[in-house]
Amino acid sequence: MEVSTFYELLSDQGQEALQEAVCCEPREVDFLRHYQVLERRFSRALARVALETAILRREAKAKFPQADRLYFTRQSLEQASRYGISCYRARRFEGLERILDLGCSIGGDTLAFAEVVYPFGIDRDPLRLAMAQANFRALGLSGSFLCADLLAHLPVSVSSRGWGAFFDPARRSGRRRIHSVRDYRPPLDIVRSWLAVIPSLGVKISPGVRFDDIRTFEAEVEFISWKGALKEAVLWFGPLKTGRRRATILPGPFTVTEGDWPEAVDRVSEPRRFLYEPDPAILRAGLVQNLAAQLDAFQLDVDIAYLTADDHRPTPFARIWEIEAWFPFQLKRLRAYLRERNVGQVVVKKRGSPLQPEVLIRDLRLKGQAERVVFLTHLRGRPVVVVAFPEGRKGKEPPIPL
Repeated sequence: MEVSTFYELLSDQGQEALQEAVCCEPREVDFLRHYQVLERRFSRALARVALETAILRREAKAKFPQADRLYFTRQSLEQASRYGISCYRARRFEGLERILDLGCSIGGDTLAFAEVVYPFGIDRDPLRLAMAQANFRALGLSGSFLCADLLAHLPVSVSSRGWGAFFDPARRSGRRRIHSVRDYRPPLDIVRSWLAVIPSLGVKISPGVRFDDIRTFEAEVEFISWKGALKEAVLWFGPLKTGRRRATILPGPFTVTEGDWPEAVDRVSEPRRFLYEPDPAILRAGLVQNLAAQLDAFQLDVDIAYLTADDHRPTPFARIWEIEAWFPFQLKRLRAYLRERNVGQVVVKKRGSPLQPEVLIRDLRLKGQAERVVFLTHLRGRPVVVVAFPEGRKGKEPPIPL
């Protein structure tokens, strides 16, 4: 999309085209059919951008509660944080005078910052910056914006230590994800020169970041999951740093650092009554053993992140299943066990097993009404299978080692 076409979309005629496109409730697969209708009344460029915007607004509802008033590009929507995550992050900047949103794109994070501090969005892409400004106007928010390249020095003068900054570097090249912080655009090292001027700095990075790549940065690393799915990681510098490693589960928020829980201890046991699966944010923050100590639980294997315990202790940091039985893994033995209990539906989860869940389900060839969850894992280095009741359902007997 050209910037000139976007401005045409903001005109009265453009808004009329957009409203007509929205009324069609279009999806990507319906694009051509709706486009042929719209181009009878509007220019081809305007018909196309109106339909694209209507489609993206519909898809954006999963991330943005205000999606029906916002503007996106396909790539900017895919890269944007969920609004709930942005609002959680924004609270770190409460009390500051102003925040620079460095690499603000269409303003997804900037909108959340505006709830707690006056934001100044900076991006080098004129189209995305124009969308950010339009999004602010649509929601009646106040903020400033500047089109500038961050490869040079900070493009604004920071006049107070009461300023903060949030940096969101590009982590994709085309459709390919960039894994090394040295290959971010701009590279992560650029923040070293910024910190002397603006120490209250947060940086969004990939949740799959290699710890060796960030070892030399004096920062807290926070891993954030949303409804059980790991979504992002953030480096917090200077006054925003509250620890070394943090895991946060949203919605909530439920958040913890290694200092909030007992010291990690190596404790291994065969399966007990309950199996705990730590949230992926706990795994990436390296807090599995701390969680085990907090729950009085044990690992099945020092290299496996499943925990087991005698007691059921609800926690936002892990899912819990009641164990029915466990035994060394053998396909025939597992099939026989499940068939004896009229099990026809299984969910297969694994850690440390080379088996593919869909292949195992096919090979089990089950028929029946009962449901079970099957965990493929290791016990002290040996492959075992743990059979559990579906989450939230309880059995009457303690787990059976067969």
